[in-house]
Amino acid sequence: MSQRSDKVEKDVNASTANKLLVICVDRDNDIGEKAGIITPVIGRDACIDAAQRLALEDPEDADSNSMFSAIKTYEDLISKGYQVEVVIVAGIKERGVQADEKILMEIKKILEVFSANGAVIVSDGEDDESVIPVIQNVLPVVSVQRVVMKVSRSVEYSYAVFGKYLKMLAYDSKYSKFFLGVPGILLLIGGIATIFGYTAEIFAVLVSILGAAFLIRAFDIDRAWANLTKPTPMGFIRIFTMVAGILLILSSVPAGINSVDQKLVEKDSDLFTIFTDKIIIGQFVTGALPILWMGLGAIFAGILLSNWIGGVPRQISDVLRIVVLGALYPITSQFIIIMMNDNVDSTTLVPPLLAGLAATLISATILFKKYRKHKRQEMISD
Repeated sequence: MSQRSDKVEKDVNASTANKLLVICVDRDNDIGEKAGIITPVIGRDACIDAAQRLALEDPEDADSNSMFSAIKTYEDLISKGYQVEVVIVAGIKERGVQADEKILMEIKKILEVFSANGAVIVSDGEDDESVIPVIQNVLPVVSVQRVVMKVSRSVEYSYAVFGKYLKMLAYDSKYSKFFLGVPGILLLIGGIATIFGYTAEIFAVLVSILGAAFLIRAFDIDRAWANLTKPTPMGFIRIFTMVAGILLILSSVPAGINSVDQKLVEKDSDLFTIFTDKIIIGQFVTGALPILWMGLGAIFAGILLSNWIGGVPRQISDVLRIVVLGALYPITSQFIIIMMNDNVDSTTLVPPLLAGLAATLISATILFKKYRKHKRQEMISD
């Protein structure tokens, strides 16, 4: 005996009903729209015929399975000695209030033929089950069954999609390099290291390789590098400005160190004290700031120039990036001065801040007006 049959029997035994009506609900009237059957359908043979006709018209429709399940429930209850009748009721295609009214009228019509005092509802989803309160107005509901397909279209589709992605990871070089190549390298190195007894040492190497792979993929470093190294004028410009900018940024570190007063460093032997001394930090930043800003400016200018030559419509953001970088320089310099000198008023930070904000807003306004004018001219010419 199935678990569903056991559940129905327990529900029925818990009630006082002795004449049961097994009701298969088709709220959107697939049985009428697809098979042309007029509801209500009363009786085992009539329900079997209706279910078969619907299954022939649309084998993928789950309502036919609900009908067969209702017939099986009817037969199980008959075998246990209950007075039972099986019926199929349907609403209308648009569902809603009119569908519920139609189902209610059909239930009343059935009760004139078979005076049941309890109902077992069989449906294939929540939409059909929404009519349960309507049925309860005329007949107590003692049990509700939901028919779930063991193999549904959505499950098959999910397996198909999952298999497609697995095949893509295995055979598409664009994805297999990372999802199979990186784990393959790690397993190979780990296996060789284990053979020669370097298990502990190789762990740090494996973690480093895995971390580097994650960082490269997370920040699209591989794609950015591929775009930089393309043999085009824009690619050469980007390579030159990027390398020059990185070298300038790196050289800002020794420039900042040389700007620090060595007497202050010698006086404080503790590294924590050195790195938290605001005078030392201020001197370091003051020395590193010009070269650091030059390096960032070189990178941003290279991006602007390569986009302009390549005709990429991103000049507004590229120009604003350089404007904002220039506007931040006096603000940062003044902040360092305030940090290093306690007697300097903090309000001296306001003028460069306002000047930088004004320069950014004016530049953005001019660039947007120019962009709109250019777009308008393009539309007129088209």
